Amino acid sequence: MPLHRLQPGHRPAPLALAISLAIGALSAQAQALPDTQNPATLPTVNVISNQLGEVTEGSGSYTPGTIATATRMVLTPRETPQSISVVTRQKMDDFNLTSIDQVMEHTPGISIVTYDSERTEYYARGFAIQNFQYDGIPMMRDSAYSAGNTLSDMAIYDRVEVLKGATGLLTGSGTPGATINLIRKKPTRDFRGHASISAGSWSNYRTEVDVGGALNASGSVRARGVAAYQDKDSFMDRYSRKTATLYGIVEMDLTPRTLLTLGGDAQNNRPVNSTWGGIPLLNADGQFNDMPRSHNNGTRWSRWDQYTRTAFATLEHSFSNGWVAKAQFNHQINGYNANLGAAAAGFPNPADGSGVSLWRGQYIGRTTSNALDAYASGPFSLGGREHELVLGASVARRHWKNDGYWQLPADYVSTVNDYYHWNGDSRLPVWGASPDYVNSEVTKEQGLYTAARWNLAADLKLITGGRWSNYRNQVQGQRETGVFVPYVGAIYDLNGNYSVYASYTSIFSPQSKQNESGKALDPLRGNNAEVGVKAAFMDGRLNASAALFQLQQDNFGIETGGVTPGGATAYRAVDGVRTRGFEAEISGQITPAWQLQAGFSHAISRDQGKRVATLTPSNQFSLHTSYRLDGPLSGLTVGGGARWQDKTWGDISTPSGGTAVHTVKGYWLLDMMARYEFSKQLSATVNVRNLLDKKYYTIFSYYSTYTWGEPRSVNVSLNYKF
Repeated sequence: MPLHRLQPGHRPAPLALAISLAIGALSAQAQALPDTQNPATLPTVNVISNQLGEVTEGSGSYTPGTIATATRMVLTPRETPQSISVVTRQKMDDFNLTSIDQVMEHTPGISIVTYDSERTEYYARGFAIQNFQYDGIPMMRDSAYSAGNTLSDMAIYDRVEVLKGATGLLTGSGTPGATINLIRKKPTRDFRGHASISAGSWSNYRTEVDVGGALNASGSVRARGVAAYQDKDSFMDRYSRKTATLYGIVEMDLTPRTLLTLGGDAQNNRPVNSTWGGIPLLNADGQFNDMPRSHNNGTRWSRWDQYTRTAFATLEHSFSNGWVAKAQFNHQINGYNANLGAAAAGFPNPADGSGVSLWRGQYIGRTTSNALDAYASGPFSLGGREHELVLGASVARRHWKNDGYWQLPADYVSTVNDYYHWNGDSRLPVWGASPDYVNSEVTKEQGLYTAARWNLAADLKLITGGRWSNYRNQVQGQRETGVFVPYVGAIYDLNGNYSVYASYTSIFSPQSKQNESGKALDPLRGNNAEVGVKAAFMDGRLNASAALFQLQQDNFGIETGGVTPGGATAYRAVDGVRTRGFEAEISGQITPAWQLQAGFSHAISRDQGKRVATLTPSNQFSLHTSYRLDGPLSGLTVGGGARWQDKTWGDISTPSGGTAVHTVKGYWLLDMMARYEFSKQLSATVNVRNLLDKKYYTIFSYYSTYTWGEPRSVNVSLNYKF
């Protein structure tokens, strides 16, 4: 079975003419991390000195100070006219969130569909999230061909920002659900670091070392290094994975106003006995195939090795008039070597376990991505008021190469004799000398963007902007040029704490589907209209928001029943999926000792009046909190969390050859944590996930399979700061 692209309708199609980059330049001295001895107060930061927003590490907070994901302008959450959720370094440390999957589980409004041991897909507002950024630089993520970036280790990141809705101003092409921005850790002027070890359920062992500080007496050259290694088994039989991560970054003050940053990271993921596609949902009698959670559908030779290599550079300069110029370059290689076999095809017979055969295939590939972004931002005066302007340009190139093998000798046995007692035994295939198919896909995108924040009155701000994009996919030989993506938002301050806002943003995604004349359909276009209220208390240490939103994707291709001149299936474009809903969130400090992040989201998606995106829940709730005790219990922090989602469903294949709707009931998951600080340097933390050991699963309706969620697990860690 070839690997399935999970969102074939969303794949970018051809486009683009190149446009020249013009904005040389480069910004500001990086900010030192906040004082760890005052966790209740967010650090005060000059926005010119950190164009990514404020560092959350050391703040002790579950809310950010400022962010820049939406427009490149450094704004507080209250000043940003879109919903945004941020998982800070403190929350990651409290709840032992070491992977991007775990961070997404703790992000309000995000749902996760698990396909197998190496692949997950994130959804927001009814749409799959394909837009990823690293320090604000867009990089494409392909969930079907998992290649390291889908298993990102959180040891190297300060925070993860999730901007809800369409984000085409900075990302260009993509889908309108959300953008995930991973912000890397930065060096500190003073020497500091930590070392930690942990052990948990299923022989889950991890160690981490993080050291940083000045490299010269003046502190003008600073560096930081992070190393993490994890070796873990699983609740699934036979499965294990080893993950090694390295990260290094150097900052150099070339002048008092000019900062050069150089860095890189590397991650290797080495799983053994990888699953592929999940467990068949139905037995041959049409009943649910209720296998134990420990069941592993992978063969003993199945594995999906993955790696990521990243190099990045940033040059920033701040001018005396308040303007900042910045250029960033990001080079990333994501590779995989997947030798896969899984007992997942067919319907097992309850009488004797017959009726199931192996999916098997080998996939070797890598994606090389290069992205360059340059912009200038600063104040200007007009009409007696000071406003802010951003002018920028970006260019990106992505080359994906993949060799696929699935043809085997005629004597290879793919059937499983007794599925219910199968232990993964299967002969290791000998693949052909040359691949059965080869992918080589080059995608290029260029864009010019601008945004302005108009200070119309003391209590009224208007943000306007737009992006002109060219996009090209050389496999299809098609191109789109001069695609305009608008951005507009308004924020009105009701008083010192509350603001109301409205915004409209959009995004586009080229497509290769053709009509009966052989002409490619216009790009898919997504937009996000949103109105809401935001609030900030205690000088921004507590943020809250509530929003009503509507997302729509137009030019959605549906089959006409005819064919193209080349004989392929023909499509026509119609207004596509529409999602309407609301969400609310609160995050930050309730009291100096009490941190909280909680959110509720409701979203229903329809296409031509029919419910779609039903594999993701319509309603979700999450709450995570921690409290630092004092008095006789001084040094003890306790916390917990709850996650709930309602039912999901999808069409699946049945043994009779038809289809049926399979429904997964809603469920609650509870977590808890406790930390004791023996001293300012040494602490121990206990984390329990899925406290009540709830059984739950997600379905992959395309292949009519399901994957069990993780049972209750316990983890104990020791951390030493220096």
